[in-house]
Amino acid sequence: MRTPIRVLVANDHPSTRADLRTALEQDERFVVCADVADAAAAVQAAVRERPDLCLLDIRMSGSGIAATREITSRLPETKVVIFTVSRDDRDLFDALRAGAVGYLLKETDPARLPHALYDVLDGEAAIPRRLVARLVTEFREHGPRRRAVLNKAGGYDLTSREWEVLDLLRQGQSTAEIAELLFVSRVTVRSHIAAILKKLRVSDRASLRRLDEG
Repeated sequence: MRTPIRVLVANDHPSTRADLRTALEQDERFVVCADVADAAAAVQAAVRERPDLCLLDIRMSGSGIAATREITSRLPETKVVIFTVSRDDRDLFDALRAGAVGYLLKETDPARLPHALYDVLDGEAAIPRRLVARLVTEFREHGPRRRAVLNKAGGYDLTSREWEVLDLLRQGQSTAEIAELLFVSRVTVRSHIAAILKKLRVSDRASLRRLDEG
């Protein structure tokens, strides 16, 4: 049997910490190795416990972003997921730049939380669909450097060519039109589309366009 996944929970509300501990430890795959109330304590506990994953509140005393940056710098093997009420784009982007691999809203169904965190350790990015829409739009509009950040932090790993195809798809271009614009075959375009759908974890072209609608 696999060793339980060790999680550090940091949140300044005792009731929320208790609820998170309950939600996680009801799943036999997880054990909460520490729960703390602020950023400084989160960093100290992370260094001491070396958890597999940290679930951090972005608004706690000392800043969840600061704690994320420190933890990911000192413990590169530890994954950090932000758990927050904030839908602010700046918080989302700051969290990813600090090294977080997930950004979950507190409205997340508690029963789904263990599954989302397990997926993080399996290489997935834990970001709600409505926030993925903002990410794709933001990084599409601000060039290669920000796209590289999205690839690294969000786990999408789209190539430059895949970004070009994605941009054209979102403009409503057909496979034939994309092939003509990029001077490649239709078969090549279809291969890129298949790769994009898989990496963004959506099922069809319509889903890609719906990402813009949140």
